[in-house]
Amino acid sequence: MTDSTVSSELRDRIKTDQPHTARIWNYWLGGKDHYPVDQETGDRIRELHPGIGEYALADRQFLGRAVRHLVRDCGVRQFLDIGTGLPTADNTHEVAQRIAPESRIVYVDNDPIVLAHAAALLTSSPEGRTDYLDEDLRNADAILEHAARTLDLGRPVALILLGVVIFIDDDTEAYGIVRRLLDALPAGSHLVLSHTITRPDMPDVDAAVAFWNEHGTPKLTQRTPQAVAGFFDGLELLSPGVVSCNRWRPEPGDDPSPAEVAMFGGVGRKPGGPATA
Repeated sequence: MTDSTVSSELRDRIKTDQPHTARIWNYWLGGKDHYPVDQETGDRIRELHPGIGEYALADRQFLGRAVRHLVRDCGVRQFLDIGTGLPTADNTHEVAQRIAPESRIVYVDNDPIVLAHAAALLTSSPEGRTDYLDEDLRNADAILEHAARTLDLGRPVALILLGVVIFIDDDTEAYGIVRRLLDALPAGSHLVLSHTITRPDMPDVDAAVAFWNEHGTPKLTQRTPQAVAGFFDGLELLSPGVVSCNRWRPEPGDDPSPAEVAMFGGVGRKPGGPATA
């Protein structure tokens, strides 16, 4: 990445001497939107936990599978993607509009480096629409107000929260934010959520997260698989439940039983209206 790709205003917000999660994620996915400090930290984390680079791929594949299922099998045509991350292959609008060109997507992120590349997220089929909001997940009311300019919040919306509530360490606040967003959406809406987990049989994951929290930003909070499942309380959890992201509804050509990664995800449906699979 070169500083010529961003405006002077955004450049002031980007810390090129401090590693950042979005840029390290981009590095692990094989992208180019990162700095040497991100690559160095990403390599060090991978030394502590060699499989951690697979989380990024598993999370990305989970996004594609979930969006395809919601569009193709559940008839969802609206998406609110918060904590978008840096644009890469098969962004939410690309996956959705490939099946249903009329789909509408609102992206939300408060990372200046993501904002600098937001133009890549604003492409759309002529029939659909995409929008981008520079906002923090904690400001749920502002997000909903802006989203209503593009999405019809009286019709089902898929709320996508991939690897973003991990940045909120207080459980009450984290669950409350997700509930506030879901409360504003009608029956038939869905939650797509992924989260880094902690488990006794994965101590190297804890070591990698501890290293990150000492050297990088923003800080991460791990939760148990049971705690991650708690974000879906009150929803109809779609099969197979909250599982390793690479094990959520594998598609033809995928490994049907890959080794677990410590990034778990699930999809839940807000009750009411016609049932879906």
